[in-house]
Amino acid sequence: MPHRKNTFSSWRSRLAQKAVHAGWAWVQRTGSVTAAHPGRFRFGALGTGTRLAFPLGTVFGEPWIQVGAHCIIGEQVTLTAGLMPDLDLGPEPILRIGDGVVLGRGSHVIADTTVTIGSDCYFGPYVYVTSTNHSYDDPHQPIGKQWPRMDPVEIGPGCWIGTGAVILPGARIGRNVVVAAGAVVRGAVPDHAVVAGAPARVVRRWTPAEGWQPPLRTPAPVPIPDGITPGQLRELSKLDDEAVARLAELNDPERAAGRLAEPAAEG
Repeated sequence: MPHRKNTFSSWRSRLAQKAVHAGWAWVQRTGSVTAAHPGRFRFGALGTGTRLAFPLGTVFGEPWIQVGAHCIIGEQVTLTAGLMPDLDLGPEPILRIGDGVVLGRGSHVIADTTVTIGSDCYFGPYVYVTSTNHSYDDPHQPIGKQWPRMDPVEIGPGCWIGTGAVILPGARIGRNVVVAAGAVVRGAVPDHAVVAGAPARVVRRWTPAEGWQPPLRTPAPVPIPDGITPGQLRELSKLDDEAVARLAELNDPERAAGRLAEPAAEG
């Protein structure tokens, strides 16, 4: 026998669900950290338009953390300066994050010594950046009890760091570098390079003399011209290939004249 649906119970469930979602959205808005509403955090600098999404990951040593303007710090992102909370780390900042940086959900930036992230860097989720690594010199001691090694990390401006990448102590990543998802980076990476693998290796690089080597497999995207509105883009997306070809002829008079001449030649 089919079970009769309880309309009243279903209505209550929908109402409760809406209330939970509305409440959680309010918690996220209220719990986020900005320069105007820093909560309990006292960052060395927190730029205009920057927001740390709620819920936050682990955050400590914030007086030695400087974050630029218009940054997006995703949920559950960990930002730490120093080996542990409540240390006096001196007069200089330890972790510097430039303007316009995006740190994806669940990423970690561990700055026990200096870590610098240049402006306009974009990190996918779950990226791990650390200036500290374990040591294992003494074979008779547990590795976790041996004093770690520290080495500064520098990530140049304009980089794209893929999901799950690991940036190890001593890494020096140049300008406009792509780090592939899951790559493990240590050492120096030149400007305008693509690195992949564990350990990461340069798989493509751009130079003024040779361009991209190996050559790119796909053509570079064409920027949208100035003045194009979202409505015009929607209309363009509805066109079929034949209509697109006819529009292209408007910017190619010789091609258009040739098409007009085809029927006369056939006659």
